[in-house]
Parts: sequence; structure tokens; C-alpha cells
Amino acid sequence: MNKFFALVKTFALSALLATSAFAAEKVNINTADAATLDRVLIGVGPSKAEAIVVYRKQNGAFRTADQLTGVKGIGLATIEKNRDRIVVGGGAAAPEKAAPGKAVAKPVATKASPSKAR
Repeated sequence: MNKFFALVKTFALSALLATSAFAAEKVNINTADAATLDRVLIGVGPSKAEAIVVYRKQNGAFRTADQLTGVKGIGLATIEKNRDRIVVGGGAAAPEKAAPGKAVAKPVATKASPSKAR
């Protein structure tokens, strides 16, 4: 009888440790592809994972996990469920955008083009 309980305890402990090992998997939200985001993050399926990748390409690298709230369908609850899985590392810099009120540089013509008389 004691051997049976020892076996059950061993099995339960093994299952608990195996679950912890899976929970320890982390994902860098700045470099991971959609398939990896889908696999590692809880509550993030293929469409939300793809939305994260698209958002990252349009807006540049995430500086914090909380910036994921900018992605449609990702809220604070999802981030909190995954906080221990999310790594924010290096990634592509944010695309350059013209600041409001600043003029965008226009190309300068190198040759004078003849004007047509009307």
C-alpha cells in the first residue's frame, strides 16, 4: 500500500514538474514568427499571432509587453496570462514617420525641365 502511494506521489510530482517546464517556454515578441507566437502564448491563436507580426512590421519593435494592447484583440488580461512567457528583446526599429506639422522633404530636380507654353 505504501508503495502505491509513493508511486502516485512520484507520478503527481513528475506531472507538476512537466507542466512547469512547459510554462517556462518564452517567446521574443519582436523576433518570433506567427506560428511561434500562436504556440507559446495562451489565448493567442493564429489570427492574433499574425496581427502581432503585422503590427510589429508597421510600428516597429515593442519596447514593453504592455504595448501589445495596441494590437487588435490583445488586451491586458491576455498580457497578464502570458507575462512570464513574453520576452521583449531587440527587433527592427520603428519605421520613420513624419512628425505632425513638419514638412516632408521633396526630391530636388537636377535638371531644369522645359516648361510648355499653353
